[in-house]
Amino acid sequence: QVQLVESGGGLVQAGGSLRLSCAASELTFSMYAMAWFRQAPGKEREFVAAINWSGATTYYADSVKGRFTISRDNAQNTVYLRMNSLKSEDTAVYYCAARVGISSSDSSYDYWGQGTQVTVSS
Repeated sequence: QVQLVESGGGLVQAGGSLRLSCAASELTFSMYAMAWFRQAPGKEREFVAAINWSGATTYYADSVKGRFTISRDNAQNTVYLRMNSLKSEDTAVYYCAARVGISSSDSSYDYWGQGTQVTVSS
């Protein structure tokens, strides 16, 4: 059974940084594009960043471009999200997801993690 397990969330002050990790198991990781989505209280889930199978192609939401960096280590079956210059509006539960072929559409992703909470205090 495919599992995606996020970690690295927590409480951070505005302007600070966090690195999220998502470890995949029971998945041919190097065949899959990976993405991060987030959902804030009372809001719909939104796209954050995506990376293709090799890491050569990345997509970012405009709201995080220049502050967040998605990367992956296929040898470790792990995708990362480095988040710098965090703002209060980045507060949300962050989810990783997997599908074949990079996309920013959450409805197209086949596998999802349980999420990790990121809280940015102002």
